[in-house]
Amino acid sequence: MNPPRPADASTPPPPQWILAVMLALLGMLGPFSIDTYLPAFEGIAASLNASPLQMQQTLSAYLFGFAFMNLFHGALSDSFGRRPVVLWGLAAFALTSAGCALAQTPAQLILFRALQGCTTGAGIVVSRAVVRDLFPPAQAQRVMSQITIYFGIAPAVAPMIGGVFIAYASWQSIFWLLTAIGALLWAFNWRLLPESLPPEKRQAFDVRNLMRGYWQLCSSPRFLLLAAASGVPFNGMFIYILSAPTFLGTHMHMQPTQFFWFFICTIGGIMLGAWVSGRLAGKIPPKRQVRHGFLIMFLTSCIYLLLNLVLPPHPAWALLPLGIYSFGWALMTPVVTLLVLDLHPERRGLASSLQAVVTSVANGIVAGVLAPLVMHSTVALAIASMGLMLTGLVSWIYFHHRWPDIGRHNAV
Repeated sequence: MNPPRPADASTPPPPQWILAVMLALLGMLGPFSIDTYLPAFEGIAASLNASPLQMQQTLSAYLFGFAFMNLFHGALSDSFGRRPVVLWGLAAFALTSAGCALAQTPAQLILFRALQGCTTGAGIVVSRAVVRDLFPPAQAQRVMSQITIYFGIAPAVAPMIGGVFIAYASWQSIFWLLTAIGALLWAFNWRLLPESLPPEKRQAFDVRNLMRGYWQLCSSPRFLLLAAASGVPFNGMFIYILSAPTFLGTHMHMQPTQFFWFFICTIGGIMLGAWVSGRLAGKIPPKRQVRHGFLIMFLTSCIYLLLNLVLPPHPAWALLPLGIYSFGWALMTPVVTLLVLDLHPERRGLASSLQAVVTSVANGIVAGVLAPLVMHSTVALAIASMGLMLTGLVSWIYFHHRWPDIGRHNAV
């Protein structure tokens, strides 16, 4: 399972900023693959004579494949190394993207989208483990923060790129673009990505050992609490993204051409929070930084709910608090992610996989159940957002009091 290397395993990693950009691009591949083809829904439906249900299944199949394979990417990287999993994942992504472009029926597109989803999780799951393998805690936090900054760009630019391609070319050109991106990323990673997990630290690949690892993490209250603390509060912001057409169009009376202001606030908050998180790495204890992030989210949620109760909806006051909330989340999430990875250093890949699964499950519940129930009212949206934030906050507070020494001291 080991593709050839251009240099021996002792080759040092590239400069930190290059590695951060490369790992961020791996993490961006998943959301970019979703958001780029969304503007082409009508064109694909007309070309393939697909029903609205079948078009929705192209998205659902992708998300199911993404969530399912998240269980295994990290475990495979713990056994075979980080580099082979990334390279094989990128190669499979390029091939399945080409399959999407060549699809002649809705069933073929659904199949290749499911296979494409199975491949994209390797990047975001394995990249986290690579960061912690290569860098000590404080430096790893800086790199993780840089990755979060770059990661925030994908949701902003992907729909615009997809819109340009569908306007001036065909819907197939979007998937050929994804094919080219996959091939380019494979080439860059083959040339530059170091193997961060030496053979002597790898786990034996057998079903019994794998099940033991899953049980070790899934039965660990520390892991579950930290995964909830980082993954669930994200949905306090994500629920507004899911509800954007109703929230912005119906409640805020904004035109579709004005929706970008909402994304500027949320994505700008994420990027600024991640930048500040990197600047604080090693200067204050990790737990204090997490506390600051949750305090910002808590105060913003309280004020935002109060404003929704007393003021009519209006973009002048309703968008900026969402950016501040996003800032608080991005300030603390690189720290919590590293705490998750350090709980079981010998199984960092598996820990990253299961953390992604927790986040995916939370996202799925919010998208499929909660958002449709509350998007009719700005007050209901604010209450739901606060409830999601409080779920993460309670998880963190319990973790903090149960294991007070973890994250208490400055990372070095």
